Amino acid sequence: MSPSDKYKTIHYQSYLNLDKLLDSQHPRSLQVEGKLAHDEMLFIIVHQVYELWFKQIIHELTSVHQILASQKIDERDIGIMVHRLSRVNKIMKLAVDQIDVLETMTPLDFLDFRDYLFPASGFQSFQFRIFEIILGLNDKKRLTYNNEHYKSVFNEAQKQEIKSLEDSKSIHFLIQKWLERMPFFKHKNFEFLSSYKEAVKQMIEKESALINQSHHLNNSEKEMRLKMLEGNQDYFDQVLDEQKHNQLLKDGSITFSFKATVAALFIRLYRDQPILQGPYQLLTSLKDLDERLTNWRSRHAQMVLRMIGKKIGTGGSPGFDYLAKTVEKHQVFSDLLNISTLLIPRDQLQPLPAEIEKELGFYFH
Repeated sequence: MSPSDKYKTIHYQSYLNLDKLLDSQHPRSLQVEGKLAHDEMLFIIVHQVYELWFKQIIHELTSVHQILASQKIDERDIGIMVHRLSRVNKIMKLAVDQIDVLETMTPLDFLDFRDYLFPASGFQSFQFRIFEIILGLNDKKRLTYNNEHYKSVFNEAQKQEIKSLEDSKSIHFLIQKWLERMPFFKHKNFEFLSSYKEAVKQMIEKESALINQSHHLNNSEKEMRLKMLEGNQDYFDQVLDEQKHNQLLKDGSITFSFKATVAALFIRLYRDQPILQGPYQLLTSLKDLDERLTNWRSRHAQMVLRMIGKKIGTGGSPGFDYLAKTVEKHQVFSDLLNISTLLIPRDQLQPLPAEIEKELGFYFH
């Protein structure tokens, strides 16, 4: 491209390719019956907007993936990832809000053109599958319907692209590897996990004593609360014992390695240390994204129930029942969310040695 071409005047219409974009809505009701079902235009545009947003999400997540795949990630890289994931989270908020617009169409309005959609379905959204795979939703966790693999609806080229992505390392995998490289766990007389377990023991003993000494609880209530506290102790023991943790990993109950889990816990507990603020924001952004995606799945399922009840989806899926099950089953970063179970009050944390605090701060040397 010559300098003259680079800086020549361009028009809004041509830059955004609006002629092509605005000529991409072709209602089937008009094509088949010669009479437009009024709300089909809304249905088409809302779903086209979703696909544009999915394209932007993939663009952002691909850049995050490339950074995480690097051998070394410095503080500036973390800031870039947090910024781009924050953008994705804003987009996902819009994705949920768009359902409100779609629901201005009533179930009867939808029935005016629903028959023309067979066998098209949102399950055939290639970009949404790419979005899920880049994040880390794998075949083991993915629900199927009608005994069909989710890839069966795509052409050969798309299947190959999906397979290539599935064979590569997801953001879920890469964030684990990044966490496993976390230093600061051991320093001379300080060993994080030992000090943390001791703090947990003291916390549970304190809570147990408070329950037993309470004048506001009867014996039955005390017994119930002590049993719940015992359940919490069991969870701490399972997750923080490496051998038990690895068994949970093998069973598929959890997905993060022992080292990655301990690192994520360390970051959450000592997040106020300057060097840990970026990593904390990064993990929070991933949790937020998983939560927003879960919210979108839930809202989408409710919208389907409102529109078609328990009818079979246009693509042959079980419709609402399938979508409702994906809300919990298709979470990717549930291990990060579960770290909250392991948190203890700040005043019960063992202070970090001065040498580690210095390393976790910003200072000149």
